[in-house]
Amino acid sequence: MIRDAEIAVKFQPMGKTVYVLQGTRLSEAAAIAGLVLDLPCGGEGICGKCKVRVHEGTLPPTAADAATLTAAELAAGHRLACQASVYHALTAEVPEGSLPAAYHKILTATEDFAAEILEPAISKQYVELPPPNRNDDAPDLKRLERAVGRFDADLELARELPGVLRANHFRGTVVMADGASGGARRLLDFEPGDTHARAFAVAVDVGTTTLVASLLSLTTGQALEVTTRLNPQTRFGDDVLSRIAHCQQPGGLADLQQAIVEAIDGLIEQLAVQAGADRREIYEIACSGNTTMQQLLAGIDPRSLGEVPFVPAIATGLTIRAAELGLSIHKNGLAYLLPVIGGFVGGDTVSGVLATGLCDAAGPSLLVDIGTNGEIVLSANGKLTAASTAAGPAFEGARISQGMRGSTGAIEKVVVDDRLRINVIGDVPPLGICGSALIDLAAELLRHGLLSPEGRLRTPDQLPSGVLPDLAQRLGWHGKQMAFLVAAEAEAGHGRPIWLTQRDLRELQLATGAIRAGIVVLLKHAGLQPDDLQEVLVAGGFGNFIRRNNAQRIGLLPHGVPHHRIRYRGNTSLAGAQLVAISRRARRMAEELAGRTQHVDLSRDPDFSTIFAESMIYPEEES
Repeated sequence: MIRDAEIAVKFQPMGKTVYVLQGTRLSEAAAIAGLVLDLPCGGEGICGKCKVRVHEGTLPPTAADAATLTAAELAAGHRLACQASVYHALTAEVPEGSLPAAYHKILTATEDFAAEILEPAISKQYVELPPPNRNDDAPDLKRLERAVGRFDADLELARELPGVLRANHFRGTVVMADGASGGARRLLDFEPGDTHARAFAVAVDVGTTTLVASLLSLTTGQALEVTTRLNPQTRFGDDVLSRIAHCQQPGGLADLQQAIVEAIDGLIEQLAVQAGADRREIYEIACSGNTTMQQLLAGIDPRSLGEVPFVPAIATGLTIRAAELGLSIHKNGLAYLLPVIGGFVGGDTVSGVLATGLCDAAGPSLLVDIGTNGEIVLSANGKLTAASTAAGPAFEGARISQGMRGSTGAIEKVVVDDRLRINVIGDVPPLGICGSALIDLAAELLRHGLLSPEGRLRTPDQLPSGVLPDLAQRLGWHGKQMAFLVAAEAEAGHGRPIWLTQRDLRELQLATGAIRAGIVVLLKHAGLQPDDLQEVLVAGGFGNFIRRNNAQRIGLLPHGVPHHRIRYRGNTSLAGAQLVAISRRARRMAEELAGRTQHVDLSRDPDFSTIFAESMIYPEEES
């Protein structure tokens, strides 16, 4: 069997258990569990920021542990996650201090956090108003303004308010929305009783292939639940250009908007059920996606994005009633769509810059969001420049013959020592290959000479001498194309062999080349070389799972950058949406960042075609 027995690792306080191969670093296991650990030294074991505490199981201390941690910490079971290798089942506690600042600010509520960050656009205040009498005949709205300050109210609420006030003896909870663009605050509701502690928002990463949503408490800032699903718009095309083309057909835009709205509405329902919340207690939805995804959600025709010069319909953040989109939350609840930078560089990129603090980087730094649309942002010389590349959905498992998302049954890691070994999510027989394993496979095939720098799988008679027998015997014809056998039919969960085909490798090559070319162009515009970069931040739905050495081997991440400068930041699109949902200051920062970031249209660069062609060739040597 090629699938070794896997080891259970449980993380507290989240209670998540994952299964990993023997020898897997604890930091990598944490990433699989969805935890982004703080690794400012890039996993070199010298900063001590990724400290965890082992409660159950054994994990002998390493030399780095002994050099960095105190004797008392070692005795209490503290270990550096970036250095610890797992060989036995264990339970590890991850303290708040081991999470990046932006990450644990979203997940936890401390006194400092509440004072510094927590300032949602939605507020609730319990009031007890003096009822009208002969000496005080102020109108109902004026009476309410005396208690909470100036606000606007729409006609429907003005009609309801007199009856609600009197039915509740002028006692209840005022729900208010911050005024958009500096305007007056808006009254959303007057609720019977004291409901100020029951206030929620939803943050959504509107990805081209995948949707991720989280439920947030507006009183603590905590992310209470998270859920995900495939974007149903994929049935109209798996990239944005296909969906823009579908909008040209009669009813096409309505099809796409209805699909995304129904999917997000379903995620909201799922989150509410999981948290034991009422959808009417959700007052706002913050949505972060690329330009096309946000316009489709809003029902704005994106056809101008499909034509040169690729112009968005709107640049600033958009605040509208959620009901106008068809989303079922509080009847007067709002939806906020993040501002966009230009072209296909949208709200998800703004979220990434916001969540990572890229604009405050001390030296030249790069943010690479790896997904169906690869977004790249360079911070250098006090400027932010951004570009978008049409990577395609290969990293999400789409267009790969036996590809799948990173869910149970997906091969997510491949290692070659004396033979090929795989790690499967959920510790079950494999069903397919997800993006991180696709990168691993291509890198290993390059290292061992089965894949040429041009991206061609060699036939058995073309293999160089010394190729491992286990790898050589996996090469064969699958239909009319050369392929590599990842798992035999007896080993797979569905009883069919799992192949990586030549066509699959071409899809990966195209996706990798697109992102690599975008990086080269931005560096060229700034007069920089890869080794000038002080930091490379990797974002995206599966960014935590990419092995740095493998990503550099295939050219997805730039050569010349030491491993300790490459850091993972997880789903920054969702993180940014969470921040703007709980913080008006973060929302203002998002608007400012979008306005100051220069958009670079790669198609207008005279060297792009040449650079892209060169980027399609895999690097010859290891970084």
